[in-house]
Amino acid sequence: MILAQKKDLLGLKDLSKEEIELILETAAPMKDIIKRDIKKVPTLRGKALATVFYEPSTRTRTSFEIAGKYLSADVVNLTVENSSVKKGESLRDTIKTIEVMGFDIMVMRHSMSGAPHYVARNTDIRIINAGDGSNEHPTQALLDLYTIREKKGTLEGLTVVIVGDILHSRVVRSNIYGLSKFGCEIRVVGPSTLMAPEIDKLGVKCFYNLEKALEGADVVNILRIQKERQHSGLFPTLDEYANLYMVNGEKLKRAREDVLVLHPGPMNRGVEISSELADGTQALINEQVTNGVAIRMALLFLMAGGTRDEIAN
Repeated sequence: MILAQKKDLLGLKDLSKEEIELILETAAPMKDIIKRDIKKVPTLRGKALATVFYEPSTRTRTSFEIAGKYLSADVVNLTVENSSVKKGESLRDTIKTIEVMGFDIMVMRHSMSGAPHYVARNTDIRIINAGDGSNEHPTQALLDLYTIREKKGTLEGLTVVIVGDILHSRVVRSNIYGLSKFGCEIRVVGPSTLMAPEIDKLGVKCFYNLEKALEGADVVNILRIQKERQHSGLFPTLDEYANLYMVNGEKLKRAREDVLVLHPGPMNRGVEISSELADGTQALINEQVTNGVAIRMALLFLMAGGTRDEIAN
């Protein structure tokens, strides 16, 4: 398999369309496993997985953990609060310590962009990037692509609108890299203070008016507004942001009738998305979480050298 020949998965920027399709196709039978009464399959028995998170996480860390367990891997979680990092241990020394314990795959999240790339160069363990700074979050984008393709039947040529904090989001960059490989029209919209410099050089269309950006959209992907950054004055108040950029049912009428609504979570209801929309039939937020487990199962399986013929029936 193609992915077995790659040591690491650090971002979608470096994946081909064919590699992305392989992951999406492999996730489908993995999702079938999740729906079973008995979810355990022996595909990764004897493999050891470490999740190393230098930032808080609920969905990503938990879904990688359960994905590994569903495939019968031995899974160990390391959080900074409970590790020697709090005692001053360097990143390199922490990784070397994990390496000599015999782990096969390491899932890593770090606040610094490029940290998983540094680790990948300094260890023989296969590294999966679970989010690095404001750079990339490849598995979130893969589960977004899977969710869209599952509902639309294709990714080719869709119009996708990404709303919110474009400046700080690692989700948006991975989504752009992935969607662009399928010929999608990608629109990003948000306040000028939250628009990443030179984002248009990635082939996207920039908007500052939400209603205009939503015209004819097939998919709307709503990013979390990071309240912890509000002190830096990127916009006057959350209420003003909500008035201009919160996606609700009324604004969504400008999109296509069968528009899909995505959100990586956690949601700030009443700020970036209205409660009636978040709980409505167009929103696929809970399905994204399930699909995230399937995508991460597929990645672990493929990176461990698995083939489609080996997937348990």
